[in-house]
Amino acid sequence: MNRRPDRSRMKCLIAALLFGAVAASAALAAPTVALHLHTVSNHAHLISGGQALVRIEVPDEIDHARVRVELDGVDVTERFRAVPGEGALLGLVTGLRIGENRLAAGVPGGAVAASLTIVNHTSAGPIVSGPHVQPFICQAERFLLPDGTSPKVLDADCAIETTVHYVYVPAGEREFKPLPGGRSLPADVAMTTTVNGARVPFVVRVETGTLNRGIYQNAVLHDPTSEAAPDPFTRLRGWNGRLIGLHGSGCTGGWYVQGAAQGGNLLDPERLGEGYAIFINTLNHPSNSCNPVLAAEATMMGKEHFIETFGVPDFAVATGCSGGAYTSLQVADLMPGLFDGVHVSCTYPDALSIALAGLDARLLANYFLNGNPAGFTEAQMVAVSGHANARAWYDLALQAARTDPIPGREERIPASPIGGPYRSGVFHADVPEALRYHPERNSGGARPTVFDWARNVYGVDPETGFARRPFDNEGVQYGLAALNAGSISADQFLDLNERIGGYDHDSNYAATRSVGDVGAIERAHRSGTSLSGGGGLAAIPVFDWSNIYDEENFYHYQWFHFAVRERMREQNGHIHNHVMWRGGPPITQRSGALNEMAAAQSWDVFIDWVAAYTADRSGAPQLERVLKHKPAAAGDACYGVGEVPELIYETQTLGVTPDTRCNALWPSWSFPRKEAGGPLHANNLKCELRPLDPGDYRGGFTESEWRRLREIFPDGVCDWERPGAGFRSVEPWWSLGPGTD
Repeated sequence: MNRRPDRSRMKCLIAALLFGAVAASAALAAPTVALHLHTVSNHAHLISGGQALVRIEVPDEIDHARVRVELDGVDVTERFRAVPGEGALLGLVTGLRIGENRLAAGVPGGAVAASLTIVNHTSAGPIVSGPHVQPFICQAERFLLPDGTSPKVLDADCAIETTVHYVYVPAGEREFKPLPGGRSLPADVAMTTTVNGARVPFVVRVETGTLNRGIYQNAVLHDPTSEAAPDPFTRLRGWNGRLIGLHGSGCTGGWYVQGAAQGGNLLDPERLGEGYAIFINTLNHPSNSCNPVLAAEATMMGKEHFIETFGVPDFAVATGCSGGAYTSLQVADLMPGLFDGVHVSCTYPDALSIALAGLDARLLANYFLNGNPAGFTEAQMVAVSGHANARAWYDLALQAARTDPIPGREERIPASPIGGPYRSGVFHADVPEALRYHPERNSGGARPTVFDWARNVYGVDPETGFARRPFDNEGVQYGLAALNAGSISADQFLDLNERIGGYDHDSNYAATRSVGDVGAIERAHRSGTSLSGGGGLAAIPVFDWSNIYDEENFYHYQWFHFAVRERMREQNGHIHNHVMWRGGPPITQRSGALNEMAAAQSWDVFIDWVAAYTADRSGAPQLERVLKHKPAAAGDACYGVGEVPELIYETQTLGVTPDTRCNALWPSWSFPRKEAGGPLHANNLKCELRPLDPGDYRGGFTESEWRRLREIFPDGVCDWERPGAGFRSVEPWWSLGPGTD
């Protein structure tokens, strides 16, 4: 990450020169008291949209009324007001120019002075995600606003006019309706009581605009007929001070489009009725944009804008299912402080984990379903895959399609009853054919893969012009666990590993194994594209409730949940702030009493936990406060079965044996690379190699078999005890530019 040069000397000079009335002798003397300026809507070097909410800490010795504030030499004191009960001033500084802006505060005629450099970026971005990836298709004219209309696109960055709409819930109903214009509310408006006891009309303000080329929205209770317009100084009557960042789902096809819909329910009557504010962006929906750094940037900008509009929340939490789960986790980990807790379900660590595990499974499918030269039975194939059955293994193999840019590729992998057949080269229909990659007809076109949409993260291969790829299977001994369990023969093990091969840059099968790009792997780790767990997640509540139990359908396997936990354990040395509740219907039955109960119970426990620790102003380290205020109910558990399922408290473990009540009810299987000896956290993307060791093989090999094994692995096999090549912990607030500190 680029670092801005140290400005301490410049700041001292600015402080000395601030306000002409400051005497030279006083300016050069070290002041006994000092002001402190800091932005509260975002980090000072990452501000966007031309404004920033700034707090000035004022010592007791100084009269607030004497403090003067200048922005690039222009007096802006009138924008600041005293914070009741606190020794501080708060001001919304507007009119920031793109680039550096100097904000200075001081007392005329005295030695007390301070300054702050604010770097402002365009609201279209980028700030930390690197250059805008092209093409980018505007879709705002198909986006439905609360009144049923659609906005007009104003420029090449897909900007739309910012609009505010009001909706309300009629008495006795739960669906929102557009609020009629006028000076009074309709007679049928419902009343709602927030969690902090305010009883207000159930009227919600919905703001829609564009940030970072995506369509953002925020929603909160606000009665325009009786309340003033929102500002960051006076909290709305209906807002409980809590903010929810909502994230969407999916991944395949999530590239090169703005998004014509959000990925979650902004108008959630339950949460809005309780007084929560909610914010979202189309780029937080992986089905529109499967790029976690871009999602983090959009989230950061959306929260900043919310704060500058409504004020600083008491706390903010992230939530989502499936793609929304990994987006919540990755954003919170990459940008510590952006969220104070994460409540997720249908959990994955990241989209990369799905893609890489899918690539392993697809290689197995190619070997087993296209010849099967060593005569594996289906049971043996399943044993090598680690899954519950063949259907589960096939579903994982189908997910490799998100890495495959070749349109219409056919595979012998049986189609999923839910997701259909192998779907390579997937684009949203709005991306014109002329812009799409084809190896013969348009080799310079946009490539529809999870790697190429995030090519700023992975880097670009100068030889191909394509994103560098992190997939690596050198030294991986597929089927090692099955060999040592006696499930497959030595000849089968050797034949599989002789023939497994790898991929080329177009995801065509290759006879040789794949060599992952170490630079791409390192950047994936640093950026949190491969979830670390050691950034923001190290010191906030992480609550994982299952929502679905899907070991045999559509690749929502439980091992992904445990991979998140293991990454946090590896990075932080404990998992005390991670809670897992398991159990739920299959993906085909996602609604029902168990799901509704699990969602409500887990949310209540989670939100009480976040509220308690964030209210603790003791000054103790954050993790200490998090653990101190962890509710008794926030322990590992699973749900029983029945009309009113019991919540069974016990440590959750990965396993298929009924060694615990939860594992008897909800057994969990494995995945190909773990069956090759790899770790559960699945974050060793390119293993370091070590020499072959006869002690690794329970049944042993004949002399000819051993010679054959050495020919298969001439450079050695994976040493899973060592960190992988290119491994790094996440680098908090990592930036590809232009926003660098």
